[in-house]
Amino acid sequence: MKSAGETWIKTLFSLLKDMLFLRTIISMVAFLVAANFELCFCGCARAEYEINGECCPMCAPGNRVYWHCTVDTSTTCVPCLASTFTDEPNGLTKCFPCTVCATVKGLKVQKSCMRFGDTLCEPQEGFHCIKQKKGSCELAVEHSKCQPGQYIENTGTALSDTVCVDCTDGSYSNGSVMSCLPHSKCEMMGFKEKKAGTTSSDAECEKVTSVGLVVLVTIAVVLVVAGTVAALLACIKYRKCNPQHSNKDVEYKSKQPSEDDETAHFTSTNQQQISVPVDILESAPHSL
Repeated sequence: MKSAGETWIKTLFSLLKDMLFLRTIISMVAFLVAANFELCFCGCARAEYEINGECCPMCAPGNRVYWHCTVDTSTTCVPCLASTFTDEPNGLTKCFPCTVCATVKGLKVQKSCMRFGDTLCEPQEGFHCIKQKKGSCELAVEHSKCQPGQYIENTGTALSDTVCVDCTDGSYSNGSVMSCLPHSKCEMMGFKEKKAGTTSSDAECEKVTSVGLVVLVTIAVVLVVAGTVAALLACIKYRKCNPQHSNKDVEYKSKQPSEDDETAHFTSTNQQQISVPVDILESAPHSL
């Protein structure tokens, strides 16, 4: 008898659980039905708008409501004025103002505003968009500039920024190239490295001065100087050992009349030629 009672109690509890579960399901179904009923029967149609308890037909894009509908009349619509628009069916009494693509926001006009569509803006050259709405850019910023020691992996576009990557050892970039350049190998070019290269600058090279060349140049200079000194000494010695030759040169030079001597001689000659007639004139009265 005890086992039969326990079985009956377990069966009763199982039935109660099933009933509670069924009640929960019924409550959920009733809630969903009521919600759908409100959605279906308590609103206007998709192409209508509600005003004063009436469902009025919407105006087409590019138009606005001039008069709302009544029981006897439909909605009266008029076109949007210049620099205003509506881009969807609406029950508005005023059109939206057209967007201005502000240069201070890095924008320029992609497509001008029309009464059935707003202005479309796009980034200026060298800018990329960081905020968009309905296919139009609302804010743009300038592309990042790669720093010395970096190269441009991807150039900036209207929708993405420039991607910069650091140069590896043994290469360099000033920040404006698409790939890093290898450092110059001074030794391979016949030069000596003056300054090692960095990631932002190339290696600096200088000409190699050969020791042998320096020695040859030095010897040549010494020989030229020595030859010049020897020639001077020989000339001086020659003059001392041949004094007659020197005196002859002096004597010959002294015999050569100078311009002053010739002038003086010419003057004295003329004076003598003129003095003869004077003597004749002085003696002429005595003879008379």
